[in-house]
Amino acid sequence: MPKQLIVISAPSGAGKTTVARHLLQRFPQLRFSVSATTRPKRPGEVDGRDYFFWSREQFEQAIARGELVEYEEIFGHLYGTLRSQVEQALSTGEFLLFDIDVKGALALRRAYPEQTFLIYVAPPSIEELERRLRQRGTESEEQIRRRLERAAMELQFQDHFDVVIRNEQLEQTLARAEQIVAQLLRGEVPTPVP
Repeated sequence: MPKQLIVISAPSGAGKTTVARHLLQRFPQLRFSVSATTRPKRPGEVDGRDYFFWSREQFEQAIARGELVEYEEIFGHLYGTLRSQVEQALSTGEFLLFDIDVKGALALRRAYPEQTFLIYVAPPSIEELERRLRQRGTESEEQIRRRLERAAMELQFQDHFDVVIRNEQLEQTLARAEQIVAQLLRGEVPTPVP
């Protein structure tokens, strides 16, 4: 059975969104799984392309109706994966690429164990992760502190992923991610590389 659900996960600032965007450009046959969220839209984001931006009430109604495969509250905002997107991809043979947090990735695999492949993008170190978060300039000191605390928790789960890519040099990280996805698209199961 092909691994149609390809998940990129990492602590905030480790590079998962950069990797996911690169893969979507490199492999036009991949479709991006658009998550739902209650967080406010950032400049340049488009509803339905980057996220489905919902009110908390809309999100809670979707939970009650069982419309989400997985969801979690992170830093006061809800995020989740729509069951309808996953089911549609599986029924049509599409490959779906996810850019989701670590707990969401593990929940997705619990729901679809045979169809899910998990890729963990790890930072070289917590210190480098902190440097990257500060360099982004998008978060307050308090937000950075909370992201680093969450990152320490998320790093403990990397052994539960199929492949871990240590993002020390971006070009090498992108090349390794490309190699993995190319294998998955051919119906092969990639093996971890030390």
